[in-house]
Amino acid sequence: MEVIKHECGVAMIRLLKPLSYYKEKYGTSRYALDKLYLLMEKEHNRGQEAAGIGCVRLDTPPGCEYIYRERAQGSDAINTIFESVGRQISDYLKEGGEEAFAPFMGEVYMGHLRYSTTGRSGINYVHPFMRRNNWSSRNMLLCGNFNMTNVDEIFESITATGQHPRLYADTFLLLEQLGHALDRENERLYALHQQNGERGLQLSRSIARDLNVANMLRRCAPIWDGGYVICGIVGNGDMYVMRDPNGIRPAFYYRDEEVVVVASERPVIQTVFNLQVDDIKELLPGEALIVDRDSSSRLEQVLPAGRNERCSFERIYFSRGSDVDIYRERKRLGLLLTHPVLRILGYDIDNSVFSFIPNTAEVAFYGLIQGLEQYLDTLKMEQIKLLVSEGRLTPDRLEAIMRRKIRSEKIAIKDIKLRTFIAEGASRDDLATHVYDITYGSIREGDNLIVIDDSIVRGTTLRQSILRILDRLNPSRIVVVSSSPQVRYPDCYGIDMSRMGEFIAFKAAMALLKERGMENVAREVYDLCKAQDSLPKEEITNYVKMIYDPFTDDEISDKIAELLTPPEIRAKVKIVYQTIENLHEAIPDHPGDWYFTGDYPTPGGNRLVNRAYISYYEGKVNDRV
Repeated sequence: MEVIKHECGVAMIRLLKPLSYYKEKYGTSRYALDKLYLLMEKEHNRGQEAAGIGCVRLDTPPGCEYIYRERAQGSDAINTIFESVGRQISDYLKEGGEEAFAPFMGEVYMGHLRYSTTGRSGINYVHPFMRRNNWSSRNMLLCGNFNMTNVDEIFESITATGQHPRLYADTFLLLEQLGHALDRENERLYALHQQNGERGLQLSRSIARDLNVANMLRRCAPIWDGGYVICGIVGNGDMYVMRDPNGIRPAFYYRDEEVVVVASERPVIQTVFNLQVDDIKELLPGEALIVDRDSSSRLEQVLPAGRNERCSFERIYFSRGSDVDIYRERKRLGLLLTHPVLRILGYDIDNSVFSFIPNTAEVAFYGLIQGLEQYLDTLKMEQIKLLVSEGRLTPDRLEAIMRRKIRSEKIAIKDIKLRTFIAEGASRDDLATHVYDITYGSIREGDNLIVIDDSIVRGTTLRQSILRILDRLNPSRIVVVSSSPQVRYPDCYGIDMSRMGEFIAFKAAMALLKERGMENVAREVYDLCKAQDSLPKEEITNYVKMIYDPFTDDEISDKIAELLTPPEIRAKVKIVYQTIENLHEAIPDHPGDWYFTGDYPTPGGNRLVNRAYISYYEGKVNDRV
């Protein structure tokens, strides 16, 4: 019910034939631009703070621009960018320019949609980043869906070479690190071809032809700790996309004789290029897809594949539910909640109404309803068999049994965007209770009302509006069901869940420690985290797990319900979370679960979770002082 800002979206297109080919076959030289626009719009859910595109044109004469970039901020950034690009092309053509040399007409494109996860904003932080040089093979555009957990180490490795980075942020540092490696690759080829007697333009062309970006990636990637999909275009036309060794962040690609396409989500490529699901491949962990200047493409294993840590939250919440596998997984998540929900209800389905909030939880809702219907069908069969065996089955009794149905309704509708930011305090809370309209008459007074959500992370919207809204229908009990487990730990790989004190599960555990006179545990965890803060990341243990160890999942869920229930609510409120075991049963191929379990896939994750707790604890101490 609350929007979680999350990892960014990337899109890349490499045309493998001359622009004239697409003009003749598809009727436009803007074929790639149009496709890039569609890819980005289909991924708009992944980043609504800003967007950017980049383009490189091959074989441009000296003195003519061949590398372009356009960026914009705001939720309408995609339209702003492509309207600007369209104007630039039109103005160029009106002045008599040749279409093949118009701005943003090229063979290699990248697009990026941004959600900031570092707290930094502004146009300077919007991808793609660009490195300029008079040698085409030393220029580079860079974008990605990533967050590095060891920025300090990357910074030290760069400064150790004598460089002086302007800013201390992972994207800037990666650009400088990769740029330095690109320079080294250029220098290697310069020395090689100069020894062969080449000079001037011939030498420059040979370097551009023989550049090997895999060498650049192998020089840089071993130090990276984090979840990432790194995308780059070199000014000579080489293109690369690389995925982290644990597969934390997603990447998919398609290639044929006309085009190579990359995107963060499979159905995006499938829809835009009208493909079958099996046509699209997943970029494997530690692997790079490279398209050379001569249009040849290859896959290279830059780093050894690590343990499979593909992000489960990607499947639960972030990616488009139109993907065939994600749709099936989300239904399964809902179905596996059937018996936990029935137990909470005391198996009273006749006086229970089931619904979902928000719309992203609809597929899990279908799974839950499927599970409930299977339970009811089994119950009916058992009743009928019993009556038959006793000789008591009559038409009236059979009709009464068959009349029993699972009651599901569209309870809440979010049809307006109230501007609650104009108000403060109690006034803001009152406005928030009107963000959703409810369907009056959809339940009987005294019914149980069960609503399924895809995640309950902070619980802010539940407390401020949703529970108050649902209580207007006068249910006896409100059961909020989360298709994902309790989010207990920060994410440090690109999702905006970084501060310990924001998680309602963490608040509940801390409240239970206080209630039971166990506040010494909080201090002990702080001391342990502090003691190892200066150790190498490989030696750090996630001690924050100790906060949760004394309590069962049900105890924490009950405390969460208590913390989130406003005092005026008449209905009894219960919260049901998915279990870790059922999560992995529903999504077996994406086992990454560190935000639920604290089992981080890279050493840098343990360092950052401990630091998040240190910041929380020291802030609380300072608040008391």
